[in-house]
Amino acid sequence: MGRDADEAVDAVYRSDWGRIVATLIRLFEDFEVAEEAAQEAFAAAVDQWRTSGVPEFPRAWIIQTARHKAIDRIRRRTRLKEKVESFAESELSQTIEEPNYDPAEIPDDRLRLIFTCCHPSLALEAQVALTLRTICGLETDEIARAFLVPTATMAQRLVRAKRKIRDARIPYTMPGTNDMTERLDAVLAVIYLVFNEGYAATRGRPFVRTDLCAEAIRLGRLVRMLTAPQTPAEATGLLALMLLHDARRDARLDEAGDLVVLEEQDRRRWDQRQIAEALPLVEESFRGGPGPFAIQAAIASEHCRAARPEDTDWPQILRLYDLLERLQPSPIVSLNRAVAVALVEGPRPALALVDGLAAAGDLDGYHLLHSARADLLRRAGSSEEAAESYALALALATNDSERRFLERRLREVQSAKA
Repeated sequence: MGRDADEAVDAVYRSDWGRIVATLIRLFEDFEVAEEAAQEAFAAAVDQWRTSGVPEFPRAWIIQTARHKAIDRIRRRTRLKEKVESFAESELSQTIEEPNYDPAEIPDDRLRLIFTCCHPSLALEAQVALTLRTICGLETDEIARAFLVPTATMAQRLVRAKRKIRDARIPYTMPGTNDMTERLDAVLAVIYLVFNEGYAATRGRPFVRTDLCAEAIRLGRLVRMLTAPQTPAEATGLLALMLLHDARRDARLDEAGDLVVLEEQDRRRWDQRQIAEALPLVEESFRGGPGPFAIQAAIASEHCRAARPEDTDWPQILRLYDLLERLQPSPIVSLNRAVAVALVEGPRPALALVDGLAAAGDLDGYHLLHSARADLLRRAGSSEEAAESYALALALATNDSERRFLERRLREVQSAKA
């Protein structure tokens, strides 16, 4: 029973952390109280479910337990006694039953939470970090790694952001039309980061978190519905991009759970219905001038249209990356463009670009920089240098599937070198 209980707790944490915290924040309007109560409830579940068994509605059990723990915390704050009394007369005094989450529900607790996190009074990095913490349940060190900053620095940013929301009394509501437009770019960015964390988890197992991918796509659909009929092109582009990436999900790992790179994937396993839904959205997002998400969706569509790797229109992909780099310059975009250069012009010109990025130092801690450099060196026949770059990438990778892939590549180039 103990193992089943532990697996059940882990499953609820992975699939429902964002929903649970969003519900608690709606009830208590305090990020710190909600997160601490949720963590205590999960800890209680580990102990109680091992002896009493997993309840019929695990998520509702967690919410109910967290609600009691949050009220206990507030009661201990004597200066908030009056607030507790008002809670007793509110919906907090009701028994929590298993929520009926309608996929078309508007407003939505998690979307409300994202718009709250993306308030313009918060710095953009704080908006993104706070959303990753509350919606994805990422630990502070994982978020710090994504931003390439020390864990202590990220912890301070998160604390300041939560306190600013509380002290400024930023409402936990869906904004009006004007405010929504002001926050939309940040909201789209954080939804995509939620998707990215699902598409390639920061660490451990599994490599793909389908729950986060599905949640990000669901939120993307909701944003398009909320902004209709004048849906911004970028909202459409983001949905198309996520659908196209997610369509390749089943082909990204083999039966052993090992990573399969794009050029080696069995394209018969791609979700053609999802691709067919996304392709018209790509065209729609390009009307009136494409934004970054629309361009990335167009790049993904070129891959999805190719029946075989050799059918991929790499010159068109390179032209799209040229446009993206002009519109949204960043080291990551430049790194991805270098990969396209390799497929059009060969590995040596691409290596010069990657070496320039490495010399700038912005991506020193980014394992995919070293992995890309290693792959280019491998293609160029420089096995010894490739082995060194694979070793650097391996030292930085934190996901089990990626580590096994890099170990396999490292062994291959070491054998070639020998």
